[in-house]
Amino acid sequence: MIMLFVPVVHAAGSPPLRFGFYTRSCPGAESIVRRTVRRAVSHNPGIGAGLIRLHFHDCFVRGCDGSVLLKSLPGGPQAERDHPANNPGLRGFNVISKAKRRIERTCPNTVSCADILAFAARDSSQILGRINYPIPAGRRDGNVSSFNEVTQNLPSPRLSADQLIQNFARKGLSADEMVTLSGAHSIGRARCSSFNGTQAQDPTLDRNYAASLRATCPVNGGSDPTVAMDPATPNRLDNRYYAELRAGRGLLTTDQTLAESPATRGYVDVNARSYGVAWAAKFGRAMVKMGSIDVLTGNQGEIRRSCSLVN
Repeated sequence: MIMLFVPVVHAAGSPPLRFGFYTRSCPGAESIVRRTVRRAVSHNPGIGAGLIRLHFHDCFVRGCDGSVLLKSLPGGPQAERDHPANNPGLRGFNVISKAKRRIERTCPNTVSCADILAFAARDSSQILGRINYPIPAGRRDGNVSSFNEVTQNLPSPRLSADQLIQNFARKGLSADEMVTLSGAHSIGRARCSSFNGTQAQDPTLDRNYAASLRATCPVNGGSDPTVAMDPATPNRLDNRYYAELRAGRGLLTTDQTLAESPATRGYVDVNARSYGVAWAAKFGRAMVKMGSIDVLTGNQGEIRRSCSLVN
């Protein structure tokens, strides 16, 4: 197992996130989350990839406040989770809800859904890639979830490398961190509709790989099958993803452009050549920094009783 130690990042003027935040108030919180995630991933490894992606989608819209977990209410505005970028692709909501219910029985009104999601993403990284990094906690849950803000904040799967750099820079993440976090695409699957067949026509792709995409994805709609994000190690979180990009086997436009653009090619090359431990250390640091984006702390927000509803 790779154990990493990383610095804590927090917004100026707000109480910082802390390691061991629940040591006294709910000492079993992280263990409960870990057991819940391990049980879910043992039945379906894709859930681990889904939880990491769920955390990313949460943090990039309104910060890491659990807003992606909120359901739309009848007669009210649509929530983030109903946006086409999230529905039906996002997975792991039930895992977070199960962990929350178990924690509430032990420590009611204490552990935020935002923290549970951050713990679950870390635990998924450990299970699927043996990457274990400490998570500072103390996030509070937001009480707003906006459908329209998803479009404004989440990167489209068809962005260029320069556009990706700009998108991540708005969240305080560097180009190197963006490429490192993209390594999460070494696990999980994507629906053909997410790249709409256009990637299969990319002349920079390996010919055999492009042919397999065309054979899998229907030209005229109908069914919407899924394709492994990383054809080499689809259930293992590792840096093999970057070698696949260099070989022309990136599934999404936002994957393959990293290996083709002069702005990011160097980071791809370094990650592809790195020992697994070195890349894992970078990944852990980047995940902690991402998990600190625009967090609510102190008296901000709330501790939800149910992760899908505001109190």
